[in-house]
Amino acid sequence: MSETIGPKAPPGVPESEHFSPYRSDGKLYGFVCVVTGATQPVGKAIVTELAAHGAACIYACSSEPTDPYTSLATSVNTTYPNTTVIGYPYKTTTEEDTLTLIDDILNSWGRLDVWVSSTSLLGPRSITSTTPTDLLSLFTTNTSPSFYALKYAPAAMQKTTPKGPYPNAAPKPEPYGSIIVVTSVAATYGGCWGPAFTISAHAALGVVRAGVAVLKGTGVRINAITAGQIDVGVDLNAGSEGMGMQSKEVQERVIGLERAGRPQEVGRVAGFLASGFSSYITGAELRVDGGASVMGPLTVPV
Repeated sequence: MSETIGPKAPPGVPESEHFSPYRSDGKLYGFVCVVTGATQPVGKAIVTELAAHGAACIYACSSEPTDPYTSLATSVNTTYPNTTVIGYPYKTTTEEDTLTLIDDILNSWGRLDVWVSSTSLLGPRSITSTTPTDLLSLFTTNTSPSFYALKYAPAAMQKTTPKGPYPNAAPKPEPYGSIIVVTSVAATYGGCWGPAFTISAHAALGVVRAGVAVLKGTGVRINAITAGQIDVGVDLNAGSEGMGMQSKEVQERVIGLERAGRPQEVGRVAGFLASGFSSYITGAELRVDGGASVMGPLTVPV
């Protein structure tokens, strides 16, 4: 059976080395990827998953100090030595920094294949404590990075290249790209944390839905991961705002799988959306919440 589905390898290029977005093994050989929010638990898990799929290079992006990049790169490269992880601090909410990053990537690698926008700011819990400044801040953090990815990444993703002289390299003879927006289940219904968070999450999902028409004819896909309760080491139980939402009793009552998710479980879905396994999926919202959103609200039958 052929290694790939779709276009044949160019003359002189062995089928096993031929890049295709539809590789039957789901590998990302030759891929150059960007992951924002990479120093947070979910972002770290996504970087690790893309490396496990064989990506050639992953730009681990965040506006945080540089120290977390060192430990992340060391950890990933120990397990996946052929994947280059580059710590890249930049302000994800600015247009100029986004363009600078894309220029740096093209100058260094000549291609861009995957862009994962993983940013999240909860904001105030109640409408009375939410100011217009709070709302603008949530839109800026939770929505603008994915908007900039949709606006600027596709042109870079359409560039084709021969096989590069680096580990896990592969040629890119046809346009291909995958934009992945990691947001919250608050993008799909109301009553999740605070109203401003829900509003901004809906806008992030709107970027994905608007993006399908924007990307027609480019070879680039865009999809969303809407995450439910994921254990990222942040305690939301304390005080009246948390309302015990992370307690085991609440998890068993409202989550179908009766537990919080793990960052790695979000990472695996990102790996799927980056690969050829999802080649006919665009504009989709993949919910990673253990079944909570389809169970609630729980009611007593009459």
